[in-house]
Amino acid sequence: MMTELPVTTIAHAIQLAVAPVFLLTGVASILSVLTNRLGRIIDRTRLLYGRSVAAVETDQTISVELKSLKQRARLIHLAIGLCTICLLLICSVIAVLFLGSFVDVDIAAVIAALFVAAMLCLIVALLNFMCEIFLATVHVRASRP
Repeated sequence: MMTELPVTTIAHAIQLAVAPVFLLTGVASILSVLTNRLGRIIDRTRLLYGRSVAAVETDQTISVELKSLKQRARLIHLAIGLCTICLLLICSVIAVLFLGSFVDVDIAAVIAALFVAAMLCLIVALLNFMCEIFLATVHVRASRP
């Protein structure tokens, strides 16, 4: 049931939403890093495909690197998806916080569940990012002369 709200109640809802908004900014920055890395992987893959098509026989090192790039792209793609879901869940937390100010319903459990789900998505995304970095550095170390 909708009730008339004083300005202080709305101001309090805005104060509660400030922390998730900062979290949105941080996760969006991580998402930017991930998309840049995916772009570099795609560029490198295109370059190597061009080299392998131009060569009479595909060089073994090119096929090994292409395989590594494919694994890295898969990890980054998953991390991007999870960060996006995390952002959507954080936005849902903010929306539920505001709805809770207008509706006389206990929303604490909903907010907690959304926030925990967002953090789990972020954790798994960062683990995928860490695995991608590990694969990239392993390949660089292995390809040194």
